[in-house]
Amino acid sequence: MQFISKKPEFEYLKNKWGVRQKKAQNNFWDKHADALKHIALGSLGGLILLSPPSQIQIPEHNLLVSSDDIIKGFDKNILLAKVLSDKLPEPVAPLDSKLEKDITDILSSQFGFKVTSELDNIKLNRNYGFIGGEQHLYRYPGDNLYAHAENAIDWAKYGDAGVAPGLGAWGYFATSKEAFTKQDQQRERYYLAIQTFLAPGFSENVDRYRDFFKFRKMLVVNPITGQAVVAVIGDAGPAEFTGKHLGGSPEVMDALGLATGSRKGAVLYFFIDDYEDKIPLGPVKVADTKA
Repeated sequence: MQFISKKPEFEYLKNKWGVRQKKAQNNFWDKHADALKHIALGSLGGLILLSPPSQIQIPEHNLLVSSDDIIKGFDKNILLAKVLSDKLPEPVAPLDSKLEKDITDILSSQFGFKVTSELDNIKLNRNYGFIGGEQHLYRYPGDNLYAHAENAIDWAKYGDAGVAPGLGAWGYFATSKEAFTKQDQQRERYYLAIQTFLAPGFSENVDRYRDFFKFRKMLVVNPITGQAVVAVIGDAGPAEFTGKHLGGSPEVMDALGLATGSRKGAVLYFFIDDYEDKIPLGPVKVADTKA
């Protein structure tokens, strides 16, 4: 496969997108500022400091309320987003090894499972980049777009994404409709297209890397909102000239809050160490996996 080298116009668009991303981030935090100032940050292990103590006026009667009571019912992913967005480079660029380690430690702690940039001595070419929306994939011979919807609401949300004309990188998810399982359904529903072909060492170890990447679980996080999803690698792509670094199924994009508009945004994406296959696919919240 041949790739077109980056042109000046792509660099211009990349820098312009960085400015737009920062503006969106600032608007998001301005909107939630009042709520965030009244949250007890101790429940996140001291990771977040929104403002110096002298700037926070706490009514005397609130001193008797525990931090757990205050934060109950509040989306902790929003707090996580503040931590992540403050650490990330502008514009969007690959992370250095120290920042990768810092971020994977934070994600592992907050979601309750091990998140890592390297498994079995295999790494991706990057772990921070732009994701774009993908179509549904054929799951078994004879599959069709209508069969992907579980109900009317499902069809209304994801039906217009269509279905890709070709198969994913590993072909069908099941050999037949009769052999199609719930696991197969979830894998297609929450699949990623990853630039596996750009992973260091891929061309020298094609068979090994192909087997490693097949349905490998990953955590994807929108650092602006904190929305996160556990997904699997179900396809290879996109090509470098697109300006995108990975793709997400319609359901993945919805879980990340990127299903409308340009259907594109900057995300963090890392391997999940789950050899026992205990972590379910789908949207995930900090509070869901912490005691």
